[in-house]
Amino acid sequence: LCNISERRISRLTDEASNSHVLPAFLTENSGINSGFMIVQYTAAALCSENKVLAHPASVDTIPTSANVEDHVSMGLTSALKLRQINENLEYVLALELMTAAQGIDLRKKRIGGDKRLGKGTKPVYEKIRSVIPFVEKDQFMKPLIDRMVELIRSGEI
Repeated sequence: LCNISERRISRLTDEASNSHVLPAFLTENSGINSGFMIVQYTAAALCSENKVLAHPASVDTIPTSANVEDHVSMGLTSALKLRQINENLEYVLALELMTAAQGIDLRKKRIGGDKRLGKGTKPVYEKIRSVIPFVEKDQFMKPLIDRMVELIRSGEI
């Protein structure tokens, strides 16, 4: 799920991949502004971290209990890694939703015409935009990302 989400972010931010429908890095002034480039970098890094965390903890077993238990499950380590994977996934999904909302706004601006969104998409888009504004120029994105993660965790999205 994480990789699929990151690939969609990549496609939205890569002007060549989206057939030049959306501007590079979802900013009107790419070159001056880096737009959502760092958002895609962040998503890629989190997905890569998840791949490392998915390595089975049990392959690194160590004898315990005076060498009586020579193969242990490493269950706690596995649970901690899973918790981190889930947190990383929440962040990547938040990044994708922010990227999608930015893309919707830029597409409306560039193409015009029918600006209606689908029955499922519209309420999600409106909820995102009630908390996350359109990003005009470069800014520190962490506060926006954290707000988006909270929307996901709260179940509002």
